[in-house]
Amino acid sequence: MFAKFLSKAIFKISGWKLVGNLTTENRRCVMIAAPHTSNWDFIYARAAFYLMDAPIRVTIKKEFLDYPVVGALLKEMGALPVDRSRNTKMVDAMVRIIKETPGDLCVMVTPEGTRKYQPRWRRGFYHVAMGAGVPIVLGYLDYAKKEAGIGPTIYPSGDIDADMEKIMAFYRTKTGKFPEQGVR
Repeated sequence: MFAKFLSKAIFKISGWKLVGNLTTENRRCVMIAAPHTSNWDFIYARAAFYLMDAPIRVTIKKEFLDYPVVGALLKEMGALPVDRSRNTKMVDAMVRIIKETPGDLCVMVTPEGTRKYQPRWRRGFYHVAMGAGVPIVLGYLDYAKKEAGIGPTIYPSGDIDADMEKIMAFYRTKTGKFPEQGVR
C-alpha cells in the first residue's frame, strides 16, 4: 500500500517514532488525537495510523464527499459522512455510526476543536463513548520527543469530571508543535 510506504518515509526522514498500538480490546473506540496545535498534526497522526493499521475514521459533513476527486480521497482516508441537514446532533450521529458500523472502528476526535489554546475541551467525545459503549483511547503526538503513539485506554465510568482529570493529566505530559497552545 502506497500510504504505508509514504508513512514510513515521513517518519524516517523526520526522525519520528511510533510508540504503542491498538490492542484487540480497543480497536473499536473513540480516539482522542491531541494535543492539536498545528496543521502538521494531521500528517504525523495519519501516517502513524497507517503504520499501526489502525481503523481510524473521522466524521465530516456529507457535502464534502459530493466533490468527485476530493470525496473519493476523503473516503479513502476514512471519512464518515454525517448528514447535518436534518438538525442531527453530532453526538447522536456519531453514536449511531459506531453502533451501525460492524467490525473494528476508531472514530478520531480532536476535543480542542481548534489548533489554538482552549482552557476547556469539548466533551462530546466522552458522551459518544458512553452512548456507544466503547472505550476512549488516548492517541497523541509529542513533538518534544518526536513520538506519535497510543496512551492509556479509558473506560468511561459516568463520572465525567474524574475521567476528564485522568485524560488531561496524561496530555499535560505531551508537547504540541506550539506548546503554548497545548493542555495546561
